[in-house]
Amino acid sequence: MSVPISFVTVILIWSTTPLAIKWSSEGAGFIFGVTSRMAIGTLGCLLVLAVVRGKLPWHRQALQTYMAGGLGIFGAMSCVYWGSQFIPSGLISVIFGLTPLMTGLMAAFFLGEQSLTPVKLIGMASAFAGLVVIFGDGFGTGGDALLGMLSVLMAVFLHSASTVWVKKIGADVPVISMTTGGMLLALPLYLISWYVIDGQLPTAVPDRAIYSIVYLGIFGSVFGFILFFYVLKHVEASRVGLVPLVTPVSALLLGVFMNKETIPVVVWTGTGLILFGMAFYQWGGLLVQRFQLAGQEE
Repeated sequence: MSVPISFVTVILIWSTTPLAIKWSSEGAGFIFGVTSRMAIGTLGCLLVLAVVRGKLPWHRQALQTYMAGGLGIFGAMSCVYWGSQFIPSGLISVIFGLTPLMTGLMAAFFLGEQSLTPVKLIGMASAFAGLVVIFGDGFGTGGDALLGMLSVLMAVFLHSASTVWVKKIGADVPVISMTTGGMLLALPLYLISWYVIDGQLPTAVPDRAIYSIVYLGIFGSVFGFILFFYVLKHVEASRVGLVPLVTPVSALLLGVFMNKETIPVVVWTGTGLILFGMAFYQWGGLLVQRFQLAGQEE
């Protein structure tokens, strides 16, 4: 597949994932939706691993990596699916777009990475201000929406912590093997959670929910991940950074047009601050360098 088509496909998958998450919980509940998705995703990963004749290493570091990734998958997705019951799909994408900033902050403290430059701190401050604007309004719908936003924010924290943990382990494990191992560890946790919380198969699942679950299992959990790393391998990291900047806006618009969601002005304002902060965090250093070079030439 060509790199531009892969790039656009990743944006489309990431933009549609929040809305598909909401639809997948219709009629059957959030825990059935996420468990079914992960079951399909795990089978898909095993199939891809078999097709590419990959191996699933079982040495100590590999097992630690699977645990770090699997716990992140279980914790983050559980929080996202629970929170999706109370907030618009687009807002899920906006909050989850903070992942690079949260990961950078954790990497600075736990991995010693030099990611807390003044420019990056300004970007983080702007993104934090955007969160304050959105959370301060309580989304105008009461406590349930606030709990939903906090749940998705917790998902960002857990996903970032998992990423940093995997990086700290530093195991030499192929991406597809790492993903498959993490899914194999997370799936039993989902099955246990479903049994404890619900434990009954739904008598009827709407067609839209079934299609969403299958879509998320195949594209959201398998191909989306593979295509993202394919793009990351062939495109400059700065361009890949456009993905989390484009998807929140496109996800918000999809929610409005396809799910009749109402997005208050305060959410658009907060989203603007968050996206500005993310852009400044990503490219602010280059902008400052250009201004400095221009000043020296004068």
